[in-house]
Amino acid sequence: MTTGVVTAGTLLWEPPVDIRDTSRIGRYLAWLESERGLAFADYAALWEWSVTDLTAFWQSIWDFFAVIGHEPATAVLDSPVMPGARWFPGATLNYAENVLRLPGFDDDDPVVVSYSQTREPRTLTARQLREDVRRVRAGLKARGVGKGDRVAAYAPNIPETYVLMLATASLGAVFSSCAPEFGARSVIDRWSQIEPKVLVATDGYRYNIKDIDRRTETATIRAAIPSIEHVITIGYLFGEGDWDTLSGDDPLEFEPVPFDHPLYVLYSSGTTGLPKPIVHGHGGILLEHLKILALHHDLGSGDRFLWFTTTGWMMWNYLASGPAVGAAIVLFDGDPGWPSLGALWELADTAGITYFGTSAPFLLACRKAGLTPSLSGRLRGIGSTGAPLPPEGWGWVYEVAGPDVRLLSLSGGTDVCTGFVGGVPLLPIRAGMITSRILGARVEAYDSFGRPVIGTLGELVISAPMPSMPVGFWNDTDGSRLREAYFDVYPGVWRHGDWITIEPDGSCVITGRSDATLNRGGVRLGTAEFYSVVESLPEIADSLVVHLDKPDDPNGELLLFVVLAAGRELDDALRTRIARELRAALSPRHVPDAAHQVAAIPRTLSGKKLEVPVKRILTGTPIESAAAQGALANPESLTRFAALHRQRLTPASE
Repeated sequence: MTTGVVTAGTLLWEPPVDIRDTSRIGRYLAWLESERGLAFADYAALWEWSVTDLTAFWQSIWDFFAVIGHEPATAVLDSPVMPGARWFPGATLNYAENVLRLPGFDDDDPVVVSYSQTREPRTLTARQLREDVRRVRAGLKARGVGKGDRVAAYAPNIPETYVLMLATASLGAVFSSCAPEFGARSVIDRWSQIEPKVLVATDGYRYNIKDIDRRTETATIRAAIPSIEHVITIGYLFGEGDWDTLSGDDPLEFEPVPFDHPLYVLYSSGTTGLPKPIVHGHGGILLEHLKILALHHDLGSGDRFLWFTTTGWMMWNYLASGPAVGAAIVLFDGDPGWPSLGALWELADTAGITYFGTSAPFLLACRKAGLTPSLSGRLRGIGSTGAPLPPEGWGWVYEVAGPDVRLLSLSGGTDVCTGFVGGVPLLPIRAGMITSRILGARVEAYDSFGRPVIGTLGELVISAPMPSMPVGFWNDTDGSRLREAYFDVYPGVWRHGDWITIEPDGSCVITGRSDATLNRGGVRLGTAEFYSVVESLPEIADSLVVHLDKPDDPNGELLLFVVLAAGRELDDALRTRIARELRAALSPRHVPDAAHQVAAIPRTLSGKKLEVPVKRILTGTPIESAAAQGALANPESLTRFAALHRQRLTPASE
């Protein structure tokens, strides 16, 4: 590890010389050589094989992890053409059966450890987890739930939700969850599309020190969705519920389903319309999560795996697969900033966490607050996602966690329920750089002519199919919505909507959403580095930048919005300082034409900034058309931008 000032490209970690002997990907390489006669000199060669010989690679994942199947497949991939590529046709299996195999666990070993601001900690051993899934499965079956029926959870990140998901999957039914911080309208927008038969809901929850009652919202949801036949309540906050009645005497069995049978439905953010119901299949999710959790995160027996998430974010589904690779999972429900930003770091010690997953904004907030958590030494891996992590964030992690921790910056999406660029134990870690493209993910950067480029900013695309790409969108019978979402720009190639630069060594940098690009005089500027500079200033708590086209000016107009720290005001001196910092750190093109103070930056329920809806509002789109307010964590924040638009129409009134 390099000490001193950390800048982009600073070397922070190098693989030890025995990494092939001590890592799971090393054991996979040894297996490939002994069982398949395949030898790879380095990760680059392994990745290239994984994205060119798709059949051999994905069959090796099935075989290496000894996936439990029932009927055999007639092929690995019937056609590589996207959309429509079909994986392992003819094969049957069950996701829950493969998770509940629990490799490496004895009956009394903890598998699920749960911490909450609402109730005391709880632990499920391997024996208890299987019994709880058996019991809840029987209760669902008694209520008429079978293959293809939908079961919905309006519940937090607690053991009951996890058990419900596995029980639903064991029946071949389809699971869908919304975090209880979602308002009723947002939930109805999602579940009215899939028409669940059973709703399991929490009565409420505690966030920070505030009790939040969800009984009225549950009643509203039930009244609005006629398909709901049964409502089961988890007495989480008030202690009154009928969760325990979801029971029966049937044995724990697993319905064999086709590889692409729906496992669960996730949703796009829905900021500009109804959320897209993204259907993921049993087999695709299983193979993808086995691969990435074991070979990239290096998770296995003896690990305790936490990713701070709610049940409304795909990282919950990602975390849920931990036991399939032998890792116990740690669930946390509550405010990660209460009673201080150090709470989750303290939990890492309390719970014996070995792999701590969080978001880039959380890591940056800890750095900005000057946090220096005391860590016991069990922690060996940290994951970061949700936004690009700038070099100073990487530097802070290694400063407080020590030189031996492996930091993995992950980028992917709900659409694939995984990461397609991230890290791997075989490669060194450099500040500000995503280490590698993930095995089996043919990620490329396309220029404006649709040609792959190296070392140059381009559109992030995936040019070969992955098993965890959506089975489809719910009720999109002709596939038109799916094609429009991913394949309308480059036929046969998945366009993800991010800007990426892929370096010759395979490392990469994501610089923000391509639909939020700042285009100054024909030069494309990403938002990630902009925010890194602006939010490093102690006066600024949050920021958002948008670029507006002007017919008479090729540079357009760059507008900056800032939320200031308590007691601060956006005066001329601070505006000048912001401009000076951006000019020095980035370029004169990054200096905004105007800066405005706002009370809050609009964000989705999963914390993503909403540049595009703000841009639409500033160009005259009404709030109700620019953004679906039920998808926002703070919809009231949009009114300031609508007011600014009106002011800009009548400059004299400012």
